[in-house]
Amino acid sequence: MRLDRFDNRGFDRGRGRLVEALWIGVAHPLVASSIPGSGWRRALLRMFGARIGTGVVVKPRVRVKFPWRLVVGDHSWLGENIWIDNLAEVTVGAHCCLSQDVYICTGSHDWSRETFDLVTRPVRIEDGAWVAARASVAPGVTIGAGAVVAFGMVVTRDVARHVIVSLEPGLRTRPRSDGSTT
Repeated sequence: MRLDRFDNRGFDRGRGRLVEALWIGVAHPLVASSIPGSGWRRALLRMFGARIGTGVVVKPRVRVKFPWRLVVGDHSWLGENIWIDNLAEVTVGAHCCLSQDVYICTGSHDWSRETFDLVTRPVRIEDGAWVAARASVAPGVTIGAGAVVAFGMVVTRDVARHVIVSLEPGLRTRPRSDGSTT
């Protein structure tokens, strides 16, 4: 790869420079702070274009790259110290839990091209899913309704509905058997 040939000018940031500067300079440090409280975090995210449902919990130290590319359904939880690196849209359904230190990534680079082109793909987490602490979700992944991504997992492809993804010895995925119908 030749990084001197990288050209990101074609990437649409979704908002003008002034809005992005205000987000980075004013709102982002507050949302990402350790100060307790969800209500004012929801309000700031909404002020910058995030579509946040009713009863959403936003814990301290949440980082969101572009709030205008974030949709969160009713009664979902955004855990402490998560990073939503959303160069493309991230949709979190209703009644979802993203536990502490979760990383959601929507961008990467085409390493097969000399110009190391930026590649972005949306991430979708469907209703009732739980992404446990320190898990990472790669660009373009959909996590199905009611699925569980266990502690520390790295998810690089879609997860079916009502499946648990873990690294238990000899087991990668298994059906979720709690009677959930979500």
